[in-house]
Amino acid sequence: MSIYNDYVQEVVERKGQGLHPKPIDGAELLSEVIAQIKDTNNEHREESLRLFIYNTLPGTTPAAAVKAQFLKEIILGQEVVAEITPTFAFELLSHMKGGPSIKVLLDIALGADEAVAKQAAEVLKTQVFLYDADTNRLKVAYETGNAIAKDILESYAKAEFFTKLPEVPEEIKVVTYIAAEGDISTDLLSPGNQAHSRSDRELHGKCMITPAAQEEIKALQALHPDASVMLIAEKGTMGVGSSRMSGVNNVALWTGKQASPYIPFVNIAPIVAGTNGISPIFLTTVDVTGGIGIDLQNWVKKTDENGNVVRDENGDVILEQAYSVATGTVLTINTKTKKLYNGDVELKDISKSFTPQKLEFIKAGGSYAIVFGKKIQTFAAQTLGIEAPQVFAPAKEITKEGVGLTAVEKIFNKNAVGVAPGKTLHAGSDVRVKVNIVGSQDTTGLMTAQELEAMAATVIAPSVDGAYQSGCHTASVWDKKAQANIPKLMKFMNEFGVITARDPKGEYHSMTDVIHKVLNDITVDEWAIIIGGDSHTRMSKGVAFGADSGTVALALATGEASMPIPESVKVTFKGQMKEHMDFRDVVHATQLQMLQQFDGENVFQGRIIEVHIGTLLADQAFTFTDWTAEMKAKASICISQDETLIQSLEIAKSRIQIMIDKGMDNKNQVLQGLIDKANKRIAEIRSGEKPALQPDANASYYAEVVVDLDIIDEPMIADPDVNNADVSKRYTHDVIRGLSYYGADKKVDLGFVGSCMVHKDDLKIVSQILKNVEAEKGYVSFNAPLVVAAPTYNIIDELKAEGDWEFLQKYSGFEFNDALPKTAARTEYENIMYLERPGCNLCMGNQEKAAKGDTVLATSTRLFQGRVVEDRDGKKGESLLASTPVVVLSAILGRIPTVEEYKSAVKGINLTKFAPIPTK
Repeated sequence: MSIYNDYVQEVVERKGQGLHPKPIDGAELLSEVIAQIKDTNNEHREESLRLFIYNTLPGTTPAAAVKAQFLKEIILGQEVVAEITPTFAFELLSHMKGGPSIKVLLDIALGADEAVAKQAAEVLKTQVFLYDADTNRLKVAYETGNAIAKDILESYAKAEFFTKLPEVPEEIKVVTYIAAEGDISTDLLSPGNQAHSRSDRELHGKCMITPAAQEEIKALQALHPDASVMLIAEKGTMGVGSSRMSGVNNVALWTGKQASPYIPFVNIAPIVAGTNGISPIFLTTVDVTGGIGIDLQNWVKKTDENGNVVRDENGDVILEQAYSVATGTVLTINTKTKKLYNGDVELKDISKSFTPQKLEFIKAGGSYAIVFGKKIQTFAAQTLGIEAPQVFAPAKEITKEGVGLTAVEKIFNKNAVGVAPGKTLHAGSDVRVKVNIVGSQDTTGLMTAQELEAMAATVIAPSVDGAYQSGCHTASVWDKKAQANIPKLMKFMNEFGVITARDPKGEYHSMTDVIHKVLNDITVDEWAIIIGGDSHTRMSKGVAFGADSGTVALALATGEASMPIPESVKVTFKGQMKEHMDFRDVVHATQLQMLQQFDGENVFQGRIIEVHIGTLLADQAFTFTDWTAEMKAKASICISQDETLIQSLEIAKSRIQIMIDKGMDNKNQVLQGLIDKANKRIAEIRSGEKPALQPDANASYYAEVVVDLDIIDEPMIADPDVNNADVSKRYTHDVIRGLSYYGADKKVDLGFVGSCMVHKDDLKIVSQILKNVEAEKGYVSFNAPLVVAAPTYNIIDELKAEGDWEFLQKYSGFEFNDALPKTAARTEYENIMYLERPGCNLCMGNQEKAAKGDTVLATSTRLFQGRVVEDRDGKKGESLLASTPVVVLSAILGRIPTVEEYKSAVKGINLTKFAPIPTK
């Protein structure tokens, strides 16, 4: 059979699922389609024309190269297709977004045929996705006197690719749709268990919210054809959790508008809102698509006649509605006054949604076009020897005389690009920064690859110190979906210049280590900026930002990112940890005490948490920085001490060396370069030339939180509170309860020790508790399953060397086997301990899950509905989060222990400890 016939068979199968033909990205298939177009008698010619014009992916896909070449042949008269005139061929090239299409346009524009050269030039003036090879051609042509090249450069210098775009409408009519009450996790918009389909946009779109919700959205669109549907998180924050470009893509697919009539299922301009605004990472992703995110504040704290906040019998703040956004409400967004209206009634000032920069993103159809456009304008002006006119909104620069710098302000100033020498910027300033480390994870990686193809990138920016493509999210089960997607992803990223967890050549052993642990190791400078394709990109060295797959692609392609310098909240500690407490309890208590200190206001949301835990090594400190995603912070910075940082860098070096020894380094010797950088940084610290990063004593903070260790006297559990009468207060990560709250009555159906929140000491704690129980009873038995997944292979190797792994093996009923990985997800669990392959396992929820309706106690990060465990009829699934010793003991008992049982079980065990140091 021909490839086309195979494709037709797939089309039939997709039609049965209510899907359109899958967009074409392969060169061989499109070549066959073109052959059928050329054959005027071919029975498939009409369909082949439709597929060629409307169903071929742009950018640098293999199909795009074939399409661009055929269009070139039509323009030059070498091929004649009645339905595709040369003029139409130019239009199609204008929608192909760089790569092969730019090469073709430059070939024609700089060619000998002046008539078509001018047409090509007019199209090129609208394009922004040009790379060095493209701009070098223009520069050389200009310097040799080519008039067309000069004309193009003059247009670029004036940024006509932007100025000639339609203006943002003054009024945007919206009709509201409440997607859920309370915080909306991105899992609702793009479920983790459907991660395998994210690169198939139409298929993945069918999993957004529920089929019923999709029908309701369609009904609203039919009733209000002149309005955009605005998705709302009522009494909550929109888009908490993972970054999920796929979540924004799904919202845009159902409520946005098509980016191009010739590019299938790529929509832009979604409009989303939340009572408490939009999660920072999710809002960045909305910007990528030229969308709008609105902080509604339609529910406010109720106050009495004296202005005091009114509370209910539980001490919780009572909210009252400021205005209604009930589903079906028609509102108007005015982009000039920057206000939200219901008819003539002004509801809310929404200026933050329409800053000059955000208006540019909306006008250009997304932030990428602005980033690339500015670079093109700068290049053109420099080539012409002129000063570029001020077209784009000037970067906001805030300098506070006499005010010191927070840690993040120092990092941004060090890495700033295009800022005048000697200029010092403070929080709120818009900055373009160099990105040092980039991470791509495997369930969003295929989308990152698509984004790189769409922006016509072919090789990693040389300024990036290191980049890693993980295999952790698909580590648990090597099923047909993973086998179809992951090798293709690894090959693409490896060829792009990224260090990959799996070797496309099959020469080194697959490393399914949790991405955040690897990124934490390959970050070898606390002054670094890290961008990663997951909300838990929260390194304990440097400042790390979880990002959507598109922002990751942009960082890989350009080595840069653009964002305002965030405000910071300083977190320090006083007192002393109790002997029986674990550092995980301190992490949870920080959230609880912060909310208590600020009357229920989450001062962390959208800001940097600057946490002073400098006596902890990077591995242990990561437990705190990782959890700041659950605190809704934009990012976090760990302030370390010199000797502690040196020890952490030495550990990082040893782990990078293991990767080199495995054969994971590439031709550019990226990993060796990181070791060299670590050695340089260690030498700087030891010599006193450049001590470990510290904020200035007179730095200015949005708020300061002091955590009292003395009052943390029992393990702290993050509870999803699934039965709270106020739906908006469920699944928030803000309900932190002491162990004694549960008595001895809370049944546990499954325990999970794993995810990026744990480190080697946690696995040793598992071993030590089992030894304690064996010493007391003479045996160990489990009254609930205990799933243990070390985050990295390094940890297992170290546990083997120290004798702990042997003890874990002794009491395990299952141990992973790399030679024979599981090919299907486990659906039933026995009351045994499972030693699972390093990776995300239950925390991700895309492969393994607990049985529906179970109560799970886990060391992981997510307690969102349906993530680790789904509901069943009559019983809600719930995932409570706690320290390793609490989880292990609960699995042994089959219930949450009492405080006394817990203290007895951890006696003599080396729990993770932390001692604060005085801060300036």
